[in-house]
Amino acid sequence: VQLQASGGGLVQFGGSLTLSCTASEDLTYYNIAWFRQAPGKEREFVAAFRGNGLNTWYADSVKGRFTVSRDNAKNTVYLQMNNLKPEDTAVYYCAASRQRVINTAVRREDMYHYWGQGTEVTVSS
Repeated sequence: VQLQASGGGLVQFGGSLTLSCTASEDLTYYNIAWFRQAPGKEREFVAAFRGNGLNTWYADSVKGRFTVSRDNAKNTVYLQMNNLKPEDTAVYYCAASRQRVINTAVRREDMYHYWGQGTEVTVSS
């Protein structure tokens, strides 16, 4: 599967932004995740969910502010980001795995075999 991330941009502190990740095929049977990499830092887990929508996981740093969702008809998943902070500034990546990822491993980037190109989010203070 090919993934195309989009929707990044410049937003003010406290603002909102929605990222999109459009796939070349139906993601129902995939595990999907969002990761981000801030300047000078390692890539980190943001959120993940099963393609069937039954389970979702969030990093503590974004819980309550970010929400994942999907539109099956468009083969697209979304990351709605609210109440953005400067520390959310990063390049955001969507990733997918066709193989089932056990619950305890969803935060590991090596579990995901397909990656989008990344979209940059900058939050100004």
